[in-house]
Amino acid sequence: MDIKLILEFLVILGALAMGARTGGVGLGLWGAVGLLILVTVFGVTPAALPGDVLLIVLTVIMAASAMEVAGGIDFLVRIAEKIIRKNPKQVTIVAPLVTYGFTFAAGTGHIVYPLLPVIYEVAHENGIRPERPMAVATIASQQAITASPVSAATAAMITIFASHGFGLVQILLICVPATILAVLMAAFVQLRVGKELKDDPEYQKLLASGELQPPGKLSGKEPEPLKKGAKISAIVFLVGVVLVVLAGIFPELRTVVGSGTEPTELKMPVAIAIVMLTVAAVILTVTKAPVGDVVKCKTCQSGVTAIVGILGLAWMGDSFINANRETIIGGLSGMAKAAPWTFAIGLFVASMLLYSQAATTKALMPLGLSLGIPAPFLIAMFPAVNGYFFIPNYGTIIAAIQFDRSKTTRIGKYLLNHSFMLPGIICTIGAVGIGLIIATFFNR
Repeated sequence: MDIKLILEFLVILGALAMGARTGGVGLGLWGAVGLLILVTVFGVTPAALPGDVLLIVLTVIMAASAMEVAGGIDFLVRIAEKIIRKNPKQVTIVAPLVTYGFTFAAGTGHIVYPLLPVIYEVAHENGIRPERPMAVATIASQQAITASPVSAATAAMITIFASHGFGLVQILLICVPATILAVLMAAFVQLRVGKELKDDPEYQKLLASGELQPPGKLSGKEPEPLKKGAKISAIVFLVGVVLVVLAGIFPELRTVVGSGTEPTELKMPVAIAIVMLTVAAVILTVTKAPVGDVVKCKTCQSGVTAIVGILGLAWMGDSFINANRETIIGGLSGMAKAAPWTFAIGLFVASMLLYSQAATTKALMPLGLSLGIPAPFLIAMFPAVNGYFFIPNYGTIIAAIQFDRSKTTRIGKYLLNHSFMLPGIICTIGAVGIGLIIATFFNR
């Protein structure tokens, strides 16, 4: 192997290590540092900026942030709470479906945070081991990102596959059923995970010491009243999501006559941007939510982190791959032709390092196309970019562990034997496997 390629790869690993240590926007910023070294020391030409992806992510973030400021996310969370509390005995099945559905609609897994304490309370109240629903619900919230029409990862997929005749419709037709079925598979397996609370010695020690109160009726404390514009903001946002899906299904909806004689079909990134910015404007106007709070809310802050991550990490990855395309493709083409599914392993490992589904997608999916892997099969492998759970230091995982006062949701003695490993592996393998089966109908 070329020593120059090895050194460049070490630079990337070093940038990722520093970014992971810094956290937050540090991942993207250190990606840019890695790119700087590749450019100045190794003469690598920077790849083109992922402009379309950033455009979609930024505009969706604006719409979601406007909804949060108007109280729409709180409204959606209240609905989710009611669904979970209405089916307490089936919380291990219901909770992951709820977190999946709300992430699918909102395009971000961060909506799971306020639901975690609810899932814990309902499970513990009914004598159900909290680890079971909490672990799979956390995994489900991320699986939905690779099926959501308005997530940053799907935005990357749309821009990559548009020129190959595959768009939002095909992505949804493959990934939605694949991820939902995989989540259900994991949820049913979780029903048997761990000891029952009455047989768990560590749980019983917590009860005996008084550190944990035994299951009892929930406090029934009345929640704080929602903002006046909460419901309407959620409705407007969801209407925007529906319009995005319809624009993908019916291209004529995004076809304009223009000043020329031939009609022009708007690209999906442009259509999504126009719809989402309009949604944000309508929400702020109708609800009279404070515009200044939009850039201060959690959704916007998380979105900016995602944008910086995509910019720095994907830009660095694209530049490295473009500079060494012949060597990389030559080394992987044989494997890809013999067993195309093995590319999913690369996606999984890369996502473990990049901590971003979108950045992983943007960096590696073009490589998959270059290797000659059919587009439908690459779309089927899309859920493999959810490898963040393997090393348990992602935000939603840490939150789930902290919210579980029974301490059944935990990181094991050997780090990798944690509560999220089994549902995460089942969901990933299940979604990719089911997706590949569905993809065969698109590859005829």
